[in-house]
Amino acid sequence: MAAKNVETSKGNILKRLRNITCPYTGIRMISGSMMNRIEVKLGECRNIKEKLFLLSRYASHMQPVEHRIFDHITYYIDSNPNKGLADFFSSNYEFHLEKLRLEEFRVIDRVDEKSSILSAGTQLKLRKETTSCRTKILSISSDSVFRRKGFLSALEGIEPRNPYEERVLSEIRNLALFLPTSGSSEHAFIVKYKVRNEDEVLSRLLMGSVATIEHIRPHSMGGKNELSNFMLVSRNGNKYRENNPLSAYIDRNPNIPEYCQIYINEIIDSIKKGALKGNEDYPFKLKETLFNESEGRILLDLSEMKSTTAL
Repeated sequence: MAAKNVETSKGNILKRLRNITCPYTGIRMISGSMMNRIEVKLGECRNIKEKLFLLSRYASHMQPVEHRIFDHITYYIDSNPNKGLADFFSSNYEFHLEKLRLEEFRVIDRVDEKSSILSAGTQLKLRKETTSCRTKILSISSDSVFRRKGFLSALEGIEPRNPYEERVLSEIRNLALFLPTSGSSEHAFIVKYKVRNEDEVLSRLLMGSVATIEHIRPHSMGGKNELSNFMLVSRNGNKYRENNPLSAYIDRNPNIPEYCQIYINEIIDSIKKGALKGNEDYPFKLKETLFNESEGRILLDLSEMKSTTAL
C-alpha cells in the first residue's frame, strides 16, 4: 500500500499509463494531472449547474458510491433550480445519519458476536471498546463523533492471551474493516461532507479514482520498492485496503481477482503499443507477486503476452 513518505519511485513508470482499470475496484482510473485540470476548470465554472455538467463528462470514472451521490445531486439540482449543494446536504443529512448509525451498529454487533469465543478478560476489553463506539455513534455532540480509524487502532491494542485468541482477534479486525467509509457508503459520504465547501465535495466525486502507486506487499510487512511489488491502483482502492494483506482485502472485495485480470490485459496491450520500455517482463513478475500475496487466489492468465513482439 502506498503511504506517505514510503518510497515508490520504482513504480513511477506505471503513472505514464492511461485508461487503466483499477485492479481493486474495476473502475477506469484518471491520472493526477487530469484531476488537476478538472479542479482548475471547476474553479472557473460560474454555478453548480456548470460544475455538474463538467463532471458529467467524467462520470464513467467515478466509483460506485461517488457515482450514486453525483446522480442524487444532479437530480436534486434539476428538481430544485433555486437550491444549491448546501441545501442538498441539509435536506438529506438526518435521514442518512440514521442509516449510517444502523450500518455501523450492524458491524459492531458482528464484532461483539465473534468476541464471545474469547476469554472473559479479553472479551471485556473488546466490549469496552464496542460500548464506547455505540455511545459515540448515538451522541450528537461534536466532541463524541465516532471515528472508524480510532476503533481500528483500539482493536490493534488488544493483546491476545494465546495463539488461538490471536487468530480470533485477527478475524475480528477484518470484520471491523467493514465499518462504512465515504468510499463504501452513501450515508457516510453525506454525513462526512455536509460541512465541506462546494468545490471540495465535487472534486471528491472524482478524487477516489485518481491513479496511485500501490505496494502489493505492504511496506510495513517488508514490501520493497520494486516494480514487481507495485500496481497502479485508484486512490479509494489503495486507501481502503488499509495496511492489510492482499488475501484479507480479497475477503472484503471478492471481485479483485477478476479486476486484476482486466488490469493485466490492459497492461499487456500497453506494452504492445510500446509502453514500459525495458520493463516488458512486468506482467510475469506481477503474476508471481499477486499469486504469493493472495495466497494463490489470483492466478493471472498471460496468454496475451505470446503475441507481444517486445519479448
